Amino acid sequence: MALRHGFKTEANDHAREVRRELGLAPHDPLDPWRLAAHLEIPVHRLSELPDEVAHHFLRIEVSAFSAVTVFRGRRRVIVHNDGHAVGRQASNIAHEIGHGLLLHQPSPALNVVGCRDWDAVLEEEANWLGAALLISDEAAMRIVQSGMSNREAAAAYGVSEPMARMRINVTGARKRVPQASRPAISRTAVTVATPPRSRRA
Repeated sequence: MALRHGFKTEANDHAREVRRELGLAPHDPLDPWRLAAHLEIPVHRLSELPDEVAHHFLRIEVSAFSAVTVFRGRRRVIVHNDGHAVGRQASNIAHEIGHGLLLHQPSPALNVVGCRDWDAVLEEEANWLGAALLISDEAAMRIVQSGMSNREAAAAYGVSEPMARMRINVTGARKRVPQASRPAISRTAVTVATPPRSRRA
């Protein structure tokens, strides 16, 4: 699905702005848990919910639920599936934060016949912005300049390997960084993002 004109630039601007607010450089790894706290959006693990639904999505259909933003008045709360790998959890939370930064309005999760209902355009915007928050345009360039593999980039930025690969590809970083300049920046220039102990893989 094509994004509206100018949206990718807007997403890059959001990624830079939140990094500035957190005291990070444009290419630094961004911890979505820290960003949520900065934005005063509580994040709760699905395993904290003591009911059969949580057990179902944590143990039986783990891939069926990723995360959701719950509204109480004007306040947002994110509930995410901590049964997923940590890199996937990061993407799930960044996606929900993306909805918030874009001021997407809440809507019922189910339609009148009980089927899941969502706005494909808004979901695509949140997907793109969430990914840009995790690996910014500048971060993708730094990854290529430093000579990191996709696996190393994923570890450094706390994301899944497919996410790292996707962001490097969609930003065109490999084409934009001249081959001769790639060894110029040491791999140690990027701090590895280490998940807090409270997170579950």
